[in-house]
Amino acid sequence: MNRPPSGTRRTRVHVVSDVHGNVRDLARAGEGADALICLGDLVLFLDYADHSRGILPDLFGTENADRLVALRTERRFEEARVLGARLWAGIDGDRTEVIEQAVRRQYAELFAAFPTPTYATYGNVDVPHLWPEFAREGTVVLDGQRTEIGGRVFGFVGGGLRSPMRSGYEIGDEEYAAKIEAVGEADVLCTHIPPDVPELLYDTVARRFERGSRALLDAIRRTRPRYALFGHVHQPLVRRMRIGATECVNVGHFARTGTPWVLEW
Repeated sequence: MNRPPSGTRRTRVHVVSDVHGNVRDLARAGEGADALICLGDLVLFLDYADHSRGILPDLFGTENADRLVALRTERRFEEARVLGARLWAGIDGDRTEVIEQAVRRQYAELFAAFPTPTYATYGNVDVPHLWPEFAREGTVVLDGQRTEIGGRVFGFVGGGLRSPMRSGYEIGDEEYAAKIEAVGEADVLCTHIPPDVPELLYDTVARRFERGSRALLDAIRRTRPRYALFGHVHQPLVRRMRIGATECVNVGHFARTGTPWVLEW
């Protein structure tokens, strides 16, 4: 991005991702900024650092949450699914309705904490069809779309790719690539998941590779945005790297640090 002439007003944007229920810090995340950008994963299903927090331990207890985390960390995903199915069998009511009621409770607090303006897209654990209930005036939801902030073009692509985790908003590679294509060129490309680069995908605490997008990587190389911002991997092996002319930055640490990443021009 070119710097504005001396003496003109600068623009400051704060960027967060992977909020995972951190309402307290989200309410302060826009302080001092012209806009807040949120790259998804508002919901907290299970806190891998504190297994007593989230929708799953609220429903099934901390001991079962411990077991689920252990199985997933050991990549025993089929056993984790069997355990999950057994736990859900003991819950009264429709599974989807129970989850959505819990998600609604979290969304009511989280969306109320967004400052104006906020530009947001979905994460892989979000429930997109519920967002219109809570996105008040001043919150702009974008997915496969662009907008202008302070004279710069920002592109947004939400969601994740299908994985063994089978989280809520995972889509196929072709559908995801179509959203990347729809965005086209942008000064800042904002996505929930990283480009498909091993160093950006490995979570050093969960000890596994998350899924990244090859279409996103190709778009970065082709369109050369100034920045590519993303989250999804909470403790990445590498938080920042250059791909050609593009500075790629993982901003997915908000749940733990409560601190937004700052972009200013």
